[in-house]
Amino acid sequence: MEELLMKGLIGKLGFEWGDPVFFLAMVFCIVVPYLLGSVNFAVVFSKAMHHDDVRTHGSGNAGSTNMLRTYGIKAAALTFAGDILKGVISTLLGFLILPYYTGFAYISALACMLGHAFPIYYGFKGGKCVATFAGALLVLNPLVWILLLLVFVLVVYISRYVSLGSVICAAAFPILSNMMPIITLTTENGAVGAVPPAGIIAAVLMGVLIIVLHRQNIVRLWQGKESKISFKKKKS
Repeated sequence: MEELLMKGLIGKLGFEWGDPVFFLAMVFCIVVPYLLGSVNFAVVFSKAMHHDDVRTHGSGNAGSTNMLRTYGIKAAALTFAGDILKGVISTLLGFLILPYYTGFAYISALACMLGHAFPIYYGFKGGKCVATFAGALLVLNPLVWILLLLVFVLVVYISRYVSLGSVICAAAFPILSNMMPIITLTTENGAVGAVPPAGIIAAVLMGVLIIVLHRQNIVRLWQGKESKISFKKKKS
């Protein structure tokens, strides 16, 4: 187990760049997280708990914020936890396959977010990736996760706009990822290193994806028409 955590599945088996199995592992780190990300817990819980589809209410978004506004805090919390968990699992998968090249983990995280935004199981109509992004970031870089969590909480507390906090964190994520070191498992005690180019590209795409998915929210924020967060259950 220690050797597996140190070298990863590919390193343990002795494969390197250029080997067919290496590229098969790359495909695995894209396809499996995408399929996992496509499991939309907002749709799952809205149908299981309320025999309804959250996408027919409110903003039409299959995410925890719309779940909160439509069904209340319990449904929102379950959705948020499920979306975070799939981001964590997908990113850990990338680290497990090849921990000494962290680009795999970033690619896995991006694939999971794409699955959440465009789920193959639900007509490619999903959520806006914020919770899934949070779960992935927790694994990718806990230091950046802590900073962005503080920023998010502060922005939402002051403005009451979840979308504003999400967009600001998405924009800051690639910058902080490039500035702050990460812990890798290339040595027995771990090593501090920079995010590889593939990871930076994936980080930029992750940030862009969240911003694009919030484009209508950005317009409403600019017009002063964006809905503020409320923790009260909507009356039926």
